[in-house]
Formats: sequence, structure tokens, C-alpha cells
Amino acid sequence: MSADLAAFPDRDTVADKLSALGDGEKAYLRLLMENAQQDENLLEGLNVCLNRAAAAPFLNSLKLEKLGQWLGETAPVRLQMRLTETARSSQHAAYAAFRAGLTRSGGLEKAYPKA
Repeated sequence: MSADLAAFPDRDTVADKLSALGDGEKAYLRLLMENAQQDENLLEGLNVCLNRAAAAPFLNSLKLEKLGQWLGETAPVRLQMRLTETARSSQHAAYAAFRAGLTRSGGLEKAYPKA
């Protein structure tokens, strides 16, 4: 089977993995972050995940903070700015909770240290 036929995960699959965030999902997402070609799928999946959380009748802000913190600690340097942009793209409480976890992780400061 050629590399061109390899199935890229769609944004809904990535959103499901981000929502669950168990050990198996973390391993899958780490593997996804190793390949720069998957960055768009990862970020689109994150947007879907955050939009689902924003539309849900119950907001689990602790879960979203943990997601932000885990992504901030785990994501490679090339994704840190884009994760921050995604976290700041809405004023909804779901995005604020994700942003709080992302900020707590210090990923952006590690990627771009102060001079």
C-alpha cells in the first residue's frame, strides 16, 4: 500500500480523541503530532472539540483545562502559537478554560523563551 493511500484522520476522529483523552488517545495524538502534515487535522479537530464543548448543555471546564495543559506540555514547538491562537479565538467559557490550561502548561514560554 502506498503512502498516498494512507488514511489521514478526519477532524471528527481527532475531536473524539481529544474529548476522551485517555492513555490510548494520548498515544494516538502524540503520534499525530510527530507528523507536521497532520497539523491541520489536529487543529481542525481541536476546533470541533471546543465547539462541541461550547454547545453542550453542561460545560466541563476542568476537563478542558486538563486538555489545554496536556496539549501545551506535549505539543511540539511548531504548534504552540497556533494552539494559543485557537484558545484565543472565542470568548466562550469553553475556550477560556482551554486557554487557562494552555497558559498553565507554559508551552508557549518554552517555545519562545524571553530574551
